[in-house]
Amino acid sequence: MTVALAILDDDRVETAIEAVIDAGRYASARHWVPATSGNFSVRIDATRVAITRSGADKGALTASDVLIQALDERLLPGSSAEAALHIRQYTDNPDIGAIFHIHGPSSTVIGHAHLVDGAVLLNGWELQKALLGVTTHEATVEVPVFANDQDIDALSQRVASRLAEPVPAQQIRAPGYLLAGHGLYAWGRTPRDATRHLEALEALFNQIIVFRSYRP
Repeated sequence: MTVALAILDDDRVETAIEAVIDAGRYASARHWVPATSGNFSVRIDATRVAITRSGADKGALTASDVLIQALDERLLPGSSAEAALHIRQYTDNPDIGAIFHIHGPSSTVIGHAHLVDGAVLLNGWELQKALLGVTTHEATVEVPVFANDQDIDALSQRVASRLAEPVPAQQIRAPGYLLAGHGLYAWGRTPRDATRHLEALEALFNQIIVFRSYRP
């Protein structure tokens, strides 16, 4: 590797680490990752991602809390078990540039409430236009819901299989999914896109919960 390529590679790694740290602090400030929960990753290139290690306080991340994980190798020591969910998504979808996972109050509750349904359907909400591919509040957006599972490899396979299925007619699949009683995974082509999707989905779920509890 030439000096110029080495410098470029270092810049990519540093940029990805900084994006992970920023995402963790952003989520922590909104109380979406209590008690060291959640995990955040950003693609470096076609073969590597930067991803938070297990047990790190997402509001106080430093570079030492971020691992550089090769997509085709075993998880590094100190990795979160849930890193496998990230790795499978990056491997299956080369366009994904960042994946963020939170334990936000609204996403955690609504996923639990819709486990039997297998999805949350969004329709009629202006904010859903913040999601990739959604251009009108009249669209129906499907957010898949999965049962939580300590067997992450099995869960990863179920998620990958579901996301590979064609979306039902007249629906758009959101750039995210829910683990019932656990939280929200959202992604995007860039860290900024992933953050927008994360914030929009958490807010949409909160709006649904408030609407259902409202009594005129």
